[in-house]
Amino acid sequence: MKAVQDKVPQGAGPGRKSYQELYQEIVQDKEVADFIRQHQLSEDVVTRSISKFFEYVTERNKFLRKDASYVAVGYQPVLVMNAGYADVSYLETPELVEYRKAEAVKNRIQLINLPASLKNITIADIDLKDENRVEVAKAITEFVKQAGQDNKGLYLYGNFGVGKSYLMAFLANLLSKTHQLSTTMLHYPTFVVEIKNAIGEGLVKEKIDATKTAQVLILDDIGAEQHSSWVRDDVLQVILQHRMQENLPTFFTSNFSFADLERHFAAGRSGDETWQAKRVMERIRFLATELQLGGVNRR
Repeated sequence: MKAVQDKVPQGAGPGRKSYQELYQEIVQDKEVADFIRQHQLSEDVVTRSISKFFEYVTERNKFLRKDASYVAVGYQPVLVMNAGYADVSYLETPELVEYRKAEAVKNRIQLINLPASLKNITIADIDLKDENRVEVAKAITEFVKQAGQDNKGLYLYGNFGVGKSYLMAFLANLLSKTHQLSTTMLHYPTFVVEIKNAIGEGLVKEKIDATKTAQVLILDDIGAEQHSSWVRDDVLQVILQHRMQENLPTFFTSNFSFADLERHFAAGRSGDETWQAKRVMERIRFLATELQLGGVNRR
């Protein structure tokens, strides 16, 4: 008994409870009493377990009050049996489980030179009252349903600020949540600048390889880059060729339609480069279905 008493606060002054008073209060606690009854614990086992019952009641009350002194944040104390005696275990709360799931979803989305807020887009953020978005949202959800069977992506084009990147971020979120797929979403004009800067550092191949092998790739704002025949033929085409051969899901956003993007790629410094532009566009058409997004500028 003395060993148990040493673990439970003793009465030592006015207003303090005696050991016996505290003992009775603990065993009469509804959850403790239910546990004792459920496991048919003898008086001796209860006595030997009293310090664990005290721990449970103390920590449970802190947990329920959201007390700042509660150290096991995100974990809820529960009573368990351990080697014939009562013990306290700390289990993840439903809130912690949901938080970790949400973080795992976000961690599978890699944004390169794009706002971090795009990791948080869900169906609740999609304005389905806007008729322009309904068709695109349907195409996205249909792709998610068929992921792994039909990997042909979307080429989403439209005016500035209509929500193309927003909807692609929604797609990335769905793929992560539904299929645990990792998506790399990069701002293509900035990527082009970085590729050019990487020439002197010898990192061009590394950047191309990382992009071309992404599990799911979204090239955002293609066509807005400063056009370069070298980037078109030795960077973009290499990426697209690999993804076409490996049947890797690839998506695009642009202000240009397919026809406009082809003209953009054909405008080389050395004159008309229609043939080279057609080669790139052939791969984009293979990888993605063209879909226009209308609407007003929401920025």
